[in-house]
Amino acid sequence: MAERRLSLAVNGRENLLDQKLITFQAMGQAAGAGRGNGHWVTAGSVAIVGLGYVGLPTAVALHGEVRRVIGIDSSPQRLRDIAARRADLGGPDRERLAAALADGSLELTTDPAAARAADAVLICVPTPVDSRQCPDLSALRAACAAVVQQARAGQVIILTSTSYVGTTRDLLTGPLRDRGLVAGSDVHVAFSPERIDPGNPDHVQRETPRVVGGASPACTTRAAELIGRLTDSVYLVSSSEAAEATKLYENIFRAVSLALANEFADACGALSLDPIEVTLAASTKPYGFLGAFPGPGVGGHCIPCDPHYLLWQLSAADRSAPLIEQAMKSIALRPERVIQRAAEVLAADGLQLAGARIIVIGASYKAGVRDLRESPALAIMAGLIREGATVAYYDPLLPVIELPGGQVLASETAPSGAGWDLAVAHTLHPRADYTWAYSCPRLLDGTYQFFGPPRRAVV
Repeated sequence: MAERRLSLAVNGRENLLDQKLITFQAMGQAAGAGRGNGHWVTAGSVAIVGLGYVGLPTAVALHGEVRRVIGIDSSPQRLRDIAARRADLGGPDRERLAAALADGSLELTTDPAAARAADAVLICVPTPVDSRQCPDLSALRAACAAVVQQARAGQVIILTSTSYVGTTRDLLTGPLRDRGLVAGSDVHVAFSPERIDPGNPDHVQRETPRVVGGASPACTTRAAELIGRLTDSVYLVSSSEAAEATKLYENIFRAVSLALANEFADACGALSLDPIEVTLAASTKPYGFLGAFPGPGVGGHCIPCDPHYLLWQLSAADRSAPLIEQAMKSIALRPERVIQRAAEVLAADGLQLAGARIIVIGASYKAGVRDLRESPALAIMAGLIREGATVAYYDPLLPVIELPGGQVLASETAPSGAGWDLAVAHTLHPRADYTWAYSCPRLLDGTYQFFGPPRRAVV
């Protein structure tokens, strides 16, 4: 296992604490026998339940690591897209997918009963929140119930989906016991939170450490053997609940950091300072600072959603977490701040939002991905339309989008900057051409990545 330092904003104490983490070393590793314990190197079958942004990269990462991967998804269209190699994957993963389909080691099915044939099952389904910011556990409950129904003695069952603390116990360990399968003896049950960074080639699975916590020490070890096929670094914690809390803390930290970055950017604007310059300068301190960059909002499957799982659970126990609550309120309000700034930029030239022609640059929640989940761009566009603006967008990865309320928009194919009163920069995709935006009469830069336009303003 490669040596890794903890990423803690403390002054030297991390050097005293890193030994508290238990690192996993599979049988045979020390003798140079390769990854795994022998069984997983040359044999074994794994079922992946859910082939979305986590499940599919996990499935292709297991190509060559196990004999057979059974990909299970409830959407026939998703399976057709995967079979036709249309799935949204990075370059190396696209190559692995093509190889796995070509040699037949990856099987695709909508039948949950196929999980029974697998030696191990990984559950990778989405865990969103509803319109009231309450956890939507419908997909997770259905997936876990199906896995429990098909479970057999000897299987390793690992949940990777982010959820509340106690999910593994409530949806897997307990129901399996009710079926007569005891975790730790008949089956091995664990939680290992996914750590996949879509669209970021710098963060590959093999180099990203994973955490594993099981229903028993034996469960933890067996699960770590499989997770060790995906990454070179596996850390063990005392329970599935500890692993579940780990994932929540990771994403809550990110949410609070982004809320702070956006608020500090607003403060810099009031003081006529560049928040990017200040953030970069602060990050030169080698201890005690973990910075984040501001933006037009926070989107995706994790940051806007996962903290609400903890808030929901605490609320049920009549407890609160005021700092987290305020951070999530700030994140939810960020699109309205962008709309307000758009009005201010136009008003400086005597224009109003009502009747203005506005183009939003980038609709996906993150650069390099075709993913609209929780994208602030949707709320920004809907809000601008609400105020009477004529709104269009340009996103080379998303030719058509649907706004809240059902309005469908098609991406501009060859936008011209001079044809708009205002451009609002939301997401900039790698290798896309945005030079046309420099000819817009006004540019509101929510990305803080445009430099040079004479009429540029920031959120």
